[in-house]
Amino acid sequence: MSKISKQEFEDAINYILENRKQRKFVETIELQIGLKDYDPKKDKRFSGAMRLQHLCKTKVRACVIGDVEHMEEAKALGVDCVDLDGLKKFNKEKKAIKKWAKKYQILLATDALSRKIPRVLGPTLTKIGMYPQVITHTQSLADKLDEIKSSVKFQLKKVLCLAVAVGNEKLEKHQIEENLIAAINFLISLLKKGWNNIKSMTIKTTMGKPFKIYG
Repeated sequence: MSKISKQEFEDAINYILENRKQRKFVETIELQIGLKDYDPKKDKRFSGAMRLQHLCKTKVRACVIGDVEHMEEAKALGVDCVDLDGLKKFNKEKKAIKKWAKKYQILLATDALSRKIPRVLGPTLTKIGMYPQVITHTQSLADKLDEIKSSVKFQLKKVLCLAVAVGNEKLEKHQIEENLIAAINFLISLLKKGWNNIKSMTIKTTMGKPFKIYG
Protein backbone atom coordinates (compact mmCIF):
# COMPACT_ATOMS: atom_id res chain seq x y z
CA MET A 1 0.00 0.00 0.00
CA SER A 2 1.43 3.36 -1.03
CA LYS A 3 1.87 6.17 1.50
CA ILE A 4 1.82 8.67 -1.37
CA SER A 5 -1.46 9.66 -3.03
CA LYS A 6 -2.04 9.91 -6.78
CA GLN A 7 -2.48 13.68 -6.38
CA GLU A 8 0.87 13.98 -4.60
CA PHE A 9 2.58 12.08 -7.43
CA GLU A 10 0.93 14.34 -10.02
CA ASP A 11 1.87 17.53 -8.14
CA ALA A 12 5.48 16.40 -7.84
CA ILE A 13 5.81 15.47 -11.52
CA ASN A 14 4.20 18.75 -12.61
CA TYR A 15 6.59 20.70 -10.37
CA ILE A 16 9.84 19.13 -11.60
CA LEU A 17 8.81 19.38 -15.27
CA GLU A 18 7.57 22.97 -15.02
CA ASN A 19 10.66 24.15 -13.11
CA ARG A 20 13.31 22.78 -15.43
CA LYS A 21 15.29 24.76 -17.98
CA GLN A 22 15.83 23.78 -21.60
CA ARG A 23 19.04 21.77 -21.89
CA LYS A 24 21.01 20.43 -24.83
CA PHE A 25 20.39 16.89 -23.63
CA VAL A 26 17.44 14.83 -22.44
CA GLU A 27 17.28 14.97 -18.65
CA THR A 28 16.56 11.84 -16.67
CA ILE A 29 14.12 11.87 -13.77
CA GLU A 30 15.76 10.65 -10.61
CA LEU A 31 14.25 9.15 -7.48
CA GLN A 32 16.36 9.81 -4.37
CA ILE A 33 15.69 7.81 -1.22
CA GLY A 34 16.90 8.25 2.33
CA LEU A 35 16.68 5.12 4.49
CA LYS A 36 16.42 4.71 8.26
CA ASP A 37 16.73 1.88 10.79
CA TYR A 38 19.31 0.11 8.66
CA ASP A 39 22.87 -0.69 9.66
CA PRO A 40 24.89 -1.46 6.50
CA LYS A 41 27.55 -3.13 8.65
CA LYS A 42 25.18 -5.52 10.43
CA ASP A 43 22.01 -5.84 8.35
CA LYS A 44 21.86 -7.92 5.21
CA ARG A 45 22.43 -5.66 2.22
CA PHE A 46 19.56 -5.91 -0.24
CA SER A 47 19.90 -5.82 -4.00
CA GLY A 48 17.26 -6.10 -6.70
CA ALA A 49 16.51 -4.99 -10.23
CA MET A 50 13.37 -4.83 -12.34
CA ARG A 51 12.36 -3.66 -15.79
CA LEU A 52 9.94 -0.74 -15.76
CA GLN A 53 7.23 -0.22 -18.34
CA HIS A 54 8.79 2.85 -19.96
CA LEU A 55 12.36 3.89 -20.83
CA CYS A 56 14.21 5.53 -17.94
CA LYS A 57 17.19 6.59 -20.05
CA THR A 58 17.29 7.53 -23.72
CA LYS A 59 20.95 6.54 -24.03
CA VAL A 60 23.33 4.13 -22.36
CA ARG A 61 27.09 3.95 -22.85
CA ALA A 62 27.66 0.28 -23.57
CA CYS A 63 30.31 -1.90 -25.13
CA VAL A 64 29.73 -5.40 -26.48
CA ILE A 65 32.39 -8.09 -26.16
CA GLY A 66 30.96 -10.22 -28.89
CA ASP A 67 31.10 -13.00 -31.40
CA VAL A 68 30.68 -12.20 -35.09
CA GLU A 69 26.88 -11.99 -34.92
CA HIS A 70 26.77 -9.74 -31.86
CA MET A 71 29.54 -7.55 -33.31
CA GLU A 72 27.46 -7.02 -36.44
CA GLU A 73 24.36 -6.18 -34.37
CA ALA A 74 26.37 -3.71 -32.29
CA LYS A 75 27.85 -1.96 -35.32
CA ALA A 76 24.39 -1.65 -36.89
CA LEU A 77 23.13 0.04 -33.70
CA GLY A 78 26.18 2.31 -33.39
CA VAL A 79 27.29 0.57 -30.18
CA ASP A 80 31.00 0.10 -29.39
CA CYS A 81 32.18 -3.48 -29.67
CA VAL A 82 35.31 -5.60 -29.36
CA ASP A 83 36.17 -9.28 -29.80
CA LEU A 84 38.39 -11.45 -27.62
CA ASP A 85 41.43 -10.72 -29.77
CA GLY A 86 40.82 -7.02 -29.16
CA LEU A 87 40.88 -7.62 -25.39
CA LYS A 88 44.19 -9.47 -25.63
CA LYS A 89 45.84 -6.18 -26.65
CA PHE A 90 45.44 -4.99 -23.03
CA ASN A 91 47.93 -7.71 -22.03
CA LYS A 92 46.20 -7.89 -18.60
CA GLU A 93 47.41 -4.38 -17.72
CA LYS A 94 45.11 -3.28 -14.89
CA LYS A 95 45.29 0.48 -15.48
CA ALA A 96 44.56 0.18 -19.20
CA ILE A 97 41.66 -2.22 -18.62
CA LYS A 98 40.18 0.01 -15.91
CA LYS A 99 40.49 3.15 -18.07
CA TRP A 100 38.75 1.38 -20.98
CA ALA A 101 35.93 -0.11 -18.91
CA LYS A 102 35.17 3.14 -17.06
CA LYS A 103 34.24 4.81 -20.37
CA TYR A 104 31.04 2.76 -20.26
CA GLN A 105 28.05 2.40 -17.99
CA ILE A 106 27.76 -1.28 -18.81
CA LEU A 107 29.62 -4.05 -20.60
CA LEU A 108 27.87 -6.90 -22.40
CA ALA A 109 29.37 -10.20 -23.51
CA THR A 110 28.21 -13.08 -25.72
CA ASP A 111 27.41 -16.03 -23.46
CA ALA A 112 29.96 -18.32 -25.12
CA LEU A 113 32.72 -15.72 -24.57
CA SER A 114 31.83 -14.63 -21.06
CA ARG A 115 33.67 -17.42 -19.24
CA LYS A 116 36.81 -16.78 -21.31
CA ILE A 117 37.12 -13.11 -20.34
CA PRO A 118 38.91 -13.66 -16.98
CA ARG A 119 41.58 -15.68 -18.79
CA VAL A 120 42.20 -12.78 -21.15
CA LEU A 121 41.81 -9.79 -18.80
CA GLY A 122 42.38 -11.26 -15.34
CA PRO A 123 40.17 -10.23 -12.37
CA THR A 124 40.17 -6.46 -13.00
CA LEU A 125 36.60 -6.14 -14.33
CA THR A 126 35.21 -8.06 -11.36
CA LYS A 127 37.16 -5.92 -8.89
CA ILE A 128 35.81 -2.65 -10.31
CA GLY A 129 32.24 -3.96 -10.55
CA MET A 130 32.19 -3.94 -14.34
CA TYR A 131 32.02 -7.64 -15.20
CA PRO A 132 29.92 -7.96 -18.39
CA GLN A 133 26.27 -8.96 -18.41
CA VAL A 134 25.71 -12.04 -20.53
CA ILE A 135 23.81 -11.69 -23.81
CA THR A 136 22.45 -14.49 -25.96
CA HIS A 137 21.10 -14.85 -29.48
CA THR A 138 17.58 -15.56 -28.22
CA GLN A 139 17.14 -11.83 -27.49
CA SER A 140 18.07 -9.12 -29.95
CA LEU A 141 20.77 -6.70 -28.86
CA ALA A 142 18.37 -3.80 -29.45
CA ASP A 143 15.85 -5.30 -27.03
CA LYS A 144 18.57 -5.99 -24.46
CA LEU A 145 19.67 -2.35 -24.61
CA ASP A 146 16.05 -1.22 -24.18
CA GLU A 147 15.80 -3.54 -21.18
CA ILE A 148 18.87 -1.88 -19.67
CA LYS A 149 17.49 1.61 -20.37
CA SER A 150 14.21 0.61 -18.70
CA SER A 151 15.67 -1.15 -15.69
CA VAL A 152 15.97 0.16 -12.16
CA LYS A 153 18.35 -1.34 -9.60
CA PHE A 154 18.29 -0.79 -5.85
CA GLN A 155 21.35 -1.86 -3.90
CA LEU A 156 22.27 -1.01 -0.33
CA LYS A 157 25.97 -0.27 0.00
CA LYS A 158 27.77 1.65 2.75
CA VAL A 159 25.48 4.68 2.95
CA LEU A 160 21.75 5.02 3.67
CA CYS A 161 20.86 6.91 0.52
CA LEU A 162 19.93 5.60 -2.91
CA ALA A 163 19.40 7.30 -6.26
CA VAL A 164 17.99 5.73 -9.42
CA ALA A 165 16.69 6.94 -12.79
CA VAL A 166 12.95 6.26 -13.09
CA GLY A 167 12.17 8.13 -16.30
CA ASN A 168 13.13 10.96 -18.62
CA GLU A 169 11.63 14.29 -19.57
CA LYS A 170 10.41 13.01 -22.95
CA LEU A 171 7.91 10.63 -21.35
CA GLU A 172 4.25 11.53 -20.88
CA LYS A 173 3.36 12.51 -17.31
CA HIS A 174 1.30 9.36 -16.76
CA GLN A 175 4.23 7.24 -17.96
CA ILE A 176 6.56 8.91 -15.44
CA GLU A 177 3.98 8.26 -12.73
CA GLU A 178 3.64 4.58 -13.71
CA ASN A 179 7.42 4.10 -13.61
CA LEU A 180 7.72 5.97 -10.33
CA ILE A 181 5.00 3.97 -8.57
CA ALA A 182 6.38 0.64 -9.86
CA ALA A 183 9.93 1.53 -8.74
CA ILE A 184 8.80 2.61 -5.26
CA ASN A 185 6.64 -0.49 -4.76
CA PHE A 186 9.57 -2.68 -5.80
CA LEU A 187 11.92 -0.93 -3.37
CA ILE A 188 9.42 -1.31 -0.52
CA SER A 189 9.27 -5.06 -1.24
CA LEU A 190 13.06 -5.26 -0.75
CA LEU A 191 13.11 -3.51 2.63
CA LYS A 192 12.89 -5.58 5.82
CA LYS A 193 10.36 -3.16 7.40
CA GLY A 194 8.81 -1.78 4.21
CA TRP A 195 7.71 1.84 4.50
CA ASN A 196 9.06 1.99 8.06
CA ASN A 197 12.56 1.96 6.56
CA ILE A 198 11.88 5.05 4.44
CA LYS A 199 13.10 8.36 5.85
CA SER A 200 12.51 10.48 2.74
CA MET A 201 11.81 10.34 -0.99
CA THR A 202 12.58 13.10 -3.49
CA ILE A 203 12.32 13.35 -7.26
CA LYS A 204 14.16 15.70 -9.60
CA THR A 205 15.35 16.07 -13.16
CA THR A 206 19.10 15.80 -13.80
CA MET A 207 19.76 19.53 -13.42
CA GLY A 208 16.45 20.62 -11.94
CA LYS A 209 15.00 21.48 -8.54
CA PRO A 210 14.15 18.61 -6.19
CA PHE A 211 10.63 17.94 -4.89
CA LYS A 212 10.09 15.89 -1.73
CA ILE A 213 7.26 13.40 -2.11
CA TYR A 214 7.65 11.68 1.25
CA GLY A 215 9.20 12.34 4.67
